[in-house]
Amino acid sequence: MTEGEPSENVGAFTVQPRQRWVAWWIAVSARNPILVLTLCALLAGLGWLSVLRTPLDAIPDLAPPQVIVLGNWEGRSPELVESQLTNPLTSALLATPGASYVRGQSYMGVSFVYVIFEDDVESSAARGKVHELLDEVRGELPPSASLSLGPDASGVGWIYQYALVDRSGRRDLGELTSLQDWEIKDALSSVPGVAEVATVGGVTRGYQVEVDPLRLHEYGLGIDQLAAAIRASNIDAGGGVLERGGQEHVLRGRGYLRGIEDLSNVPLTRARDGSFVRLRDVATLSLGPQPRRGLADLDGMGEVVGGIVVMRPGQNALTVIEGVKDRIRQVRPGLPEGVELVPVYDRSELIVASVDTLRTTLLEE
Repeated sequence: MTEGEPSENVGAFTVQPRQRWVAWWIAVSARNPILVLTLCALLAGLGWLSVLRTPLDAIPDLAPPQVIVLGNWEGRSPELVESQLTNPLTSALLATPGASYVRGQSYMGVSFVYVIFEDDVESSAARGKVHELLDEVRGELPPSASLSLGPDASGVGWIYQYALVDRSGRRDLGELTSLQDWEIKDALSSVPGVAEVATVGGVTRGYQVEVDPLRLHEYGLGIDQLAAAIRASNIDAGGGVLERGGQEHVLRGRGYLRGIEDLSNVPLTRARDGSFVRLRDVATLSLGPQPRRGLADLDGMGEVVGGIVVMRPGQNALTVIEGVKDRIRQVRPGLPEGVELVPVYDRSELIVASVDTLRTTLLEE
């Protein structure tokens, strides 16, 4: 009996108010069995619905919300990136509402700034706050540097991985990379709950310009002028509207480069005889791979092109994986002959096994 709590003596027993309430509930339940069974069935149904809607995952996401800011400043040393890009970004993002701490890393031409938030901050709200501060600090950074936000994902968002394999050997890594970047990646990115589809390995093809420095010096040109001429030639332009015969004709200049031949004809300057000096006069042009940062190998049988599907935070991993698999089944018939999409990692198998283990343990208990 608690001190100060009223009680009632009944014979040799002392009945507390709390006990009277319990006795009253037991009596009411005994007199209304149908009502009690109905309430139990309703609560059981609500519990079953909550179980069906509960996000299932085998790897708990215990990390706090974070936003990654990627700064790209090509060709600059890590020291210069640190002083001109990473430090200003870190100082500005320290004022982000709800941020617990900010840390930055600088590499050759690249800067990473991680903004870690409190646990009660939503991911979308955190990204919005960081985006607002980036708009304010952008004018203080080098004009040639570019900023972007990392994907809306966490460290455990890696839920599915696949590889593109050409068993026939008729397609090289460049063609498989183009297939991944322009078809499969776009198809899987549209699945609800997917934050990013990252490409692993492969080769990105591009136009390569090998400049002859002697020819460049002969015409009095520099690398900056050559790069500016290429950028200026690879663009469309609007020309207004021309009216003829009561109809309007839209004029435009088509300047996008569509091949090596178009690129070789880019004018750079005029020679002494008045003729144009073109890009082919000072450089050798070819189509080749861009510099690579890594490669992907499957089962030791050679290089392949891989893809990693990353999930957004707070999503149902099992549902997202099923959506990815459905989209892959739709994409497979459209793959070129001989190209296969081979699953490499599928977290749904681990999730199903974990749920089966939990179910078996509960039944045993």
